[in-house]
Parts: sequence; structure tokens; C-alpha cells
Amino acid sequence: MLAVNPGGKGSGDDQKPQGHREVDVEMVPGTLWMQDVTRMTKFLLMPGYPMPGHHCPVTMTWSSLVYPGEVTDGLIRSSPGKRRHKKEKCPVPGVRGHATFELGATWIHGSHGNPIYHLAEANGLLEETTDGERSVGRISLYSKNGVACYLTNHGCRIPKDVVEEFSDLYNEVYNLTQEFFRHGKPVNAESQNSVGVFTREEVRNRIRDDPDDPEATKRLKLAMIQQYLKVESCESSSHSMDEVSLSAFGEWTEIPGAHHIIPSGFMRVVELLAEGIPAHIIQLGKPVRCVHWDQASSHPWGPEIEPRGEGSHNHDTGEGSQGGEEPQGEGQDEDEQWPVVVECEDCEVIPADHVIVTVSLGVLKTQHASFFRPGLPAEKVAAIHRLGIGTTDKIFLEFEEPFWGPECNSLQFVWEDEAESHTLTYPPELWYRKICGFDVLYPPERYGHVLSGWICGEEALVMEKCDDEAVAEICTEMLRQFTGNPNIPKPRRILRSAWGSNPYFRGSYSYTQVGSSGADVEKLAKPLPYTESSKTAQGSSSKQLPGHLLSSKCPEQSLEPNRGSIKPMQVLFSGEATHRKYYSTTHGALLSGQREAARLIEMYRDLFQQGT
Repeated sequence: MLAVNPGGKGSGDDQKPQGHREVDVEMVPGTLWMQDVTRMTKFLLMPGYPMPGHHCPVTMTWSSLVYPGEVTDGLIRSSPGKRRHKKEKCPVPGVRGHATFELGATWIHGSHGNPIYHLAEANGLLEETTDGERSVGRISLYSKNGVACYLTNHGCRIPKDVVEEFSDLYNEVYNLTQEFFRHGKPVNAESQNSVGVFTREEVRNRIRDDPDDPEATKRLKLAMIQQYLKVESCESSSHSMDEVSLSAFGEWTEIPGAHHIIPSGFMRVVELLAEGIPAHIIQLGKPVRCVHWDQASSHPWGPEIEPRGEGSHNHDTGEGSQGGEEPQGEGQDEDEQWPVVVECEDCEVIPADHVIVTVSLGVLKTQHASFFRPGLPAEKVAAIHRLGIGTTDKIFLEFEEPFWGPECNSLQFVWEDEAESHTLTYPPELWYRKICGFDVLYPPERYGHVLSGWICGEEALVMEKCDDEAVAEICTEMLRQFTGNPNIPKPRRILRSAWGSNPYFRGSYSYTQVGSSGADVEKLAKPLPYTESSKTAQGSSSKQLPGHLLSSKCPEQSLEPNRGSIKPMQVLFSGEATHRKYYSTTHGALLSGQREAARLIEMYRDLFQQGT
């Protein structure tokens, strides 16, 4: 959680509170933004982003960068980076050096204009290769590139020509799903406003109407529909594509260009973004209990917040309160007004003028009622519940020796008995049926002999509750069954994610659920308090600015003439779920943070212009 205190009392060189950093936005080409690389909160000062010009300098003061600690298996440490955590670099037998296994974001999706790609490229994080498909390290879902082995539960490999024919057919129907939003094509009925329902029916009808395919081939292709929809569900982080809105699906925009991985780990991007921030500013392992906004009292800590117990600390001084005394920050006047107070689980309270909230949609769904005081507006709460977020997990299996051929880049599981199935929901004991397949991590010189499996939805949550031994055993049996090789040994090691049960995430990333639309994304992103403008509200009923915001370094541009008429933004929202076109991506998270930074900068620019 970032608390921003722009300028004001106590911000002079001789009165800098500890834990603050001043930035003159006229002198430093930077901007406030948050990097939510797919869902802990993080807020960074990123130099290089064009800043609107000001006639008078504005001082932005960093109060705190707060990150809740991760609940993990001990192999992942609390660190900046939301759904972007990776396993610690670990030695792989027979491999020189260390390998990084991504439990969160894996690919930079697209390169043309993707800020994540350009940042990684500029800092030498991408490796040169002449084999574009291999460098991506992923399955080509709907193309013929790469050698993906499609296997049935009877231990047979589906012929390549059948896979190619089905892939072409599926791709045609996939393109049709984009037309409902992009061309305003009406949905036949609300019951059919589902990507899964539309895709399943359309592909099945085309397969059945094909006069050239024998019945056996048709049945294989019908079974492949479910496998492709499982992969699509993992991509969307939905329980099933049946839950994804058909009318809104086409609004998600893919950036052109190849996908890329970062051999040293996606965490390097977060480290680059954090380089300009002093280490003591970023607080790790510090969960937030509540964001108190719209504070009416002139009490510096708000009307409802009282430091509790010996664990209470003044954010500015770092000193514990004694004998129930109220903490007073250095350079703070008793009548100083803070519109926002961040209350942490350790009872520390952090006053601020603005807070940018980037917790995941999953956390907002389960905790918004207790996380904000006063509660969120009904319109925003409704948007939170309409939008969707699910769980996509990875299962890494390391083997002593590969049992797959060197040309194989993935093993895809097709259950022939699902040819006529209309659902992707399974009983808890059959959770493994939701595993769509395993990718081969490439190159083996870096990773060793490792497979990366994918599972999503409610079945992923069941998997998270199982122990490693049980998951390894079930995955081994599946590999034996689908390859027809009963001699495949158990993996020597297993590593898996658990995004759904992690209390700081409650899911992987968002999607537009049936009944939701991009308008809900906009409502989620709307700052508080609500105003007619995205910047400030005008009117006699608006509260006045806090005292430390009512004057600037330029007396002739003081905001005093407008005292009592301006109500600036207090709580802003960022993160992948708040980007209308790029939700579910790391670049969407980054851009949403830049958007909120620009909001604040524009607001203060307008405030100073009104003061002239």
C-alpha cells in the first residue's frame, strides 16, 4: 500500500520525517506508479515517464511501500511482486549453475509497444535465439508450430494431421468469439452469452457436418474440444470458459509480436523497477488490516483509529507508543488533517493524502467489507462481484532422465470419454482431469528434465489441499496412462503453486465473467471519493483540502483562494483487474499503475492552475 503525502508542513530539508522521500516533479522526470506483476501491492517511482509541466514545483513525499508477506512452502520469500513470485534459484542435478522456475507470470505477452518487453530488452534480460518457438517456452495453442504431442487416455498419440485440422477449425471459431464485442454482433440469448457454450456448440456442429471425416476421427476431434477449452480456461484463469462472457471477450487485446520468457526470472523486472527506491521505504511482510478514508476529524490519525498495544509504532519516527500515548509524527501539527489512514495488522497506522490500492480482485471479493472504512460505494461493490477471477496453478515435475523425445515440447491430455461432455467440472476425487497437459521446459541445459503442468478452477483448489506426494503420484499415473509407458518413474522433485488458497491473492488473475463487461473494469478503477471528474470535485459540500495542501512553495500560486471547494482523490485503484484491455497481464498491471500516477499528477497540475 502506498501512502503519498504531497509537500506541506514538515517537508523542508530540516524537517524530513524518517521513511519519507521527496521528489520535485518539476525537477525529476518521474512518475508515481504501481507495478502489480500479476497481486501483492507495490508502488514505485519510475524515472523516464513524461511528466506534465508545472509553473510551480510540487513535492511528492513517499510515506510507505507496504507488501503483505507471502504464505509459502518456505521456498518463496516475501518480496515485491504480486503473482510474480518464483522459486528461489536452486541447483539442478547435472546442470551448471541454477535454474529459475516461475510460479507466477511466465511470459511477456507480445513485444510491439509492450512496456515490460522494452524494459527487459533494454536491460539485457532476453536471450538471443534463432528458434522463436522454443524461446517462448510455451504451447502454441492454435497453430501448427512446435511439436505438441496430443495423447489419449488409452495411451495413443493422435495423428499430426488430425491435430492440425482440429487446430485450424478451433482457431476459426475462436476468431468468431471476438466478433461479438468488436463488431457489436448480438448474442442469440443470455444463456448463450458464454465463450465455452458458443465454442463447444459451434465446433461440434462443424465436426459433425464434415462429410469427409470417418466417425472415429470425428470422435477424436470432439474429445479435443474439451482439452482445448481446459487450456483456454488456464489462459483466462477461469474455472471454465462457460463462465467467460462472450459479448465482452473480444475487448481483451493481444499485443502483436512474439511472446518471451526471461531466463533469469521475471522477478528481475520487479527488481529493476525497485532500484530507484531506498530499501527502507519498501516494507515487506506487513499486511494491511483496513484503509480508513474520507476522514472527517482533524485528529492526525483519524476519528476511529487508536494505536493499540506495545506493537504500535509511529510510522514517521519508528518509535513505539508508551502508556497509551497517541503517536505524533515528526513535523505534524495536532490540527493537521489526513484524509486517509492505513491501519496495518501489526497495529501501526500510516497517515496519507492518497493511497493506491492494488490488492487482487480475489481479495476484494472476500474482504472489501472489512478492508475499507467507510465501505465502498454500492456501484463498485457490484462491479467487484460481477467480474471474475479464478485460479491457475502450475505443477513442476523434475525427472532424472527424460522419457519424452527431443522433438516434443509438450504432452497434451485428451480424454476420449469427454467427446460428448458439456461441462468442465469434476468431482473432487477426479480433480486431476482438469490438468490439460505438461510443457517441456527448454533448454534442458538450463532446467534439467522438467515438465510444467497446468490446472485451473475449483480442481486447482482441490489440488492445493493435497500433499506433494499425492500430487506426484497422481501425475505419474497420468503420464503412464497417456503415454502408454508403464515404466515412467516418479519424479525426483515436485514444486507447485497455490494461488487460490493464498490469503493475499485468492486467485491468479481476472476475466470478464458472464454478466460483466469492460464497464465494470472502469468502475473498479474509479478513484474515491466519487466525483464528476476523475481529478477533483467542485462544490460547496466538498471538504476542504488538508492544511498542508493549501499552500505551495510559490506564494503567488497558493490554493488559499479555493479553500473549501476542492476534494481531491484519496483512494485510487490499480492492478491488472483495473485495465480494460490488458487485464490478466503484467503489462496491464504496469500501465494501470502509470494511469493512476498520471491521475494524481494531473490533479495537482489543475489545482495549481486554479490557484493562479
